[in-house]
Amino acid sequence: MVLRIYAPASSANISVGFDSLGAAISPIDGSLLGDVVQIEDCDQLFELESAGYFVRKLPKEPQKNIVYQAYVLFSERLKLRGGNVKNLRLTLEKNMPIGSGLGSSACSIVAALVALNKFHDEPFSKMELLEMMGELEGRISGSIHYDNVAPCYLGGLQLMTQSLGNICQPLPFFDEWYWVLAYPGVEVSTAEARAILPKSYTRQDMIQQARYLGSFVHACHTHQDVLAATMMKDLIAEPYREDLLPNFPTVRQGCKDLGALAVGISGSGPTMFAIAPDLEHAQRLVNYLEKEYLQNNEGFIHICKVDNQGARELK
Repeated sequence: MVLRIYAPASSANISVGFDSLGAAISPIDGSLLGDVVQIEDCDQLFELESAGYFVRKLPKEPQKNIVYQAYVLFSERLKLRGGNVKNLRLTLEKNMPIGSGLGSSACSIVAALVALNKFHDEPFSKMELLEMMGELEGRISGSIHYDNVAPCYLGGLQLMTQSLGNICQPLPFFDEWYWVLAYPGVEVSTAEARAILPKSYTRQDMIQQARYLGSFVHACHTHQDVLAATMMKDLIAEPYREDLLPNFPTVRQGCKDLGALAVGISGSGPTMFAIAPDLEHAQRLVNYLEKEYLQNNEGFIHICKVDNQGARELK
């Protein structure tokens, strides 16, 4: 038995929803912007292999690989249920840059756990699996948060509710929007990007951010695209993180001048997003960002749309 599971990239926060919103994203050209985990029968108890363009960025020690940790956690939970872990080989195809702000660790975690769950005839429910994904994500970033793993796993735009038995719930969104994602080719550690944030905020900032988020969610449900884009503002993280990104304030304004509906930092950066109303505007943004934002040959730009499928088996 051989399974190949693809987990797409994700853009967390979407400016307005720090640690509360995330969207799965896939390029419109059909390329796989995300990780693939292959699982298959094996003579040994467990084997782990790694491949892909960004494999050189992974930890040298197998025990530090998040896919290995996913296997250990899954095994522990399955044994608690009285289940038996099969002999298996996992191969991680690392197609995502680490520290990119595109949910790189989430891609590996989600693909691994979905593969393990399918390989064992799905002993865990979606929410049980998602809880495990959040725990593993917390080991990397320093705190449990679901705004990458939830959309990566379930697809679409997800709001982290963490109540009434649900970790998240889907929001209706704007499928007509094009997302231009630009990764400059430099790394930003999620833990570092979280550490740079202040310990407290003013009451006025909190009131304002609550208004932005409430209005954004309302706009999604009533399909008011202009209102939604207008409300995509960030008083929590972006003002403090923009210095971690190359020339971000100038580039953000340049994108808006070219007709971007909204511009922001994807997750903790350094990838940024610019939302375009149509393909023509998206291409103009690509041309601009290639000149003004990419720093080296490691950088890339993709025109994307929200991926409503989430993690899935590749045939």
